[in-house]
Amino acid sequence: MRVMPIVKKELRSYFNSPIAYVVAVAFLVFASVWFLSLNQFLFQNVASLRGYFSIVPLIYIVVVPALTMRIWAEERRLGTAEILFTLPYREWELVAGKFAAAFGLLLVIALLTIPLPLTLLPLGDFQKGQIVGEYLGMLFLGGAAIAVGQYISSLVVNQISAFLGAALSLVFLTLIGSVNAFMDLPAWLASAVSWISFRSHFESFDKGLLDSRDILYFLIVTGLFLYLTTKSLARGRFR
Repeated sequence: MRVMPIVKKELRSYFNSPIAYVVAVAFLVFASVWFLSLNQFLFQNVASLRGYFSIVPLIYIVVVPALTMRIWAEERRLGTAEILFTLPYREWELVAGKFAAAFGLLLVIALLTIPLPLTLLPLGDFQKGQIVGEYLGMLFLGGAAIAVGQYISSLVVNQISAFLGAALSLVFLTLIGSVNAFMDLPAWLASAVSWISFRSHFESFDKGLLDSRDILYFLIVTGLFLYLTTKSLARGRFR
C-alpha cells in the first residue's frame, strides 16, 4: 500500500520519542488505579469491567491530543510539511498514513490492557461478549477522537495549541450529552445533544451491545474529520 512508508515513518517517530511510552503508561496506570482503587472493583462483588471502560472517554480527552498534537503542527513548525507535499502522495494519503499510525499506537495500548481482564476472569463469571464489545467501542471511539485531533493539528503551527484545541473539542464532544441531566431541553434538542455526544454512543458498547447506529456514528465522525483535514492541508498547500 502506498501509505505504508508514511505509517512506518510516523510509528518510528512515536517510539523514538517519549510520547508513545508516556501516553501508554499514563493510560494504563490511570485506568487501573481508577478501576481497582477509586471504583473499588474488588469490593463491589460484580463480575463486570464496565467501571474500567466507562472512564475511557474521559482519559481520551488527554491521551488522544497528546498523540495527535504533533501530527501536523510539528511538521509546519519544522518546515517539513512542505517536504511532504513534494513527495508523490496526495493529501488524503498523507492524512490516512498519519491516522493509521496514531490508531496503530492506540491499538497497541488497547492490547496492553488485556492482561487486566485475563487476570480478573477467574474471579467471577464475566460476560466475555460484553468485554469484546467494550474493546470494540474503545477502538471506534479512539478512531473518531484521533480524526478530530488530527484535524485540529492541521489548523495550527504549535503543539500546545494543537493539544489544547483537540482537548477542548473532545471535552465538548464527550460531555455535551451531560447537558440533558442539568437542563430541561425540548425533546428534539435533547435527542440531538445525545446524538452528538461521544459518551452517549460509547455507552452501548460499554454494555456489550453492538448497535449499528453507534458504529455508523463513529465511522461518520472519523470520515468527516479526515476529509476536513485533507481539505485543510490542500488549502495550506496551494495558498
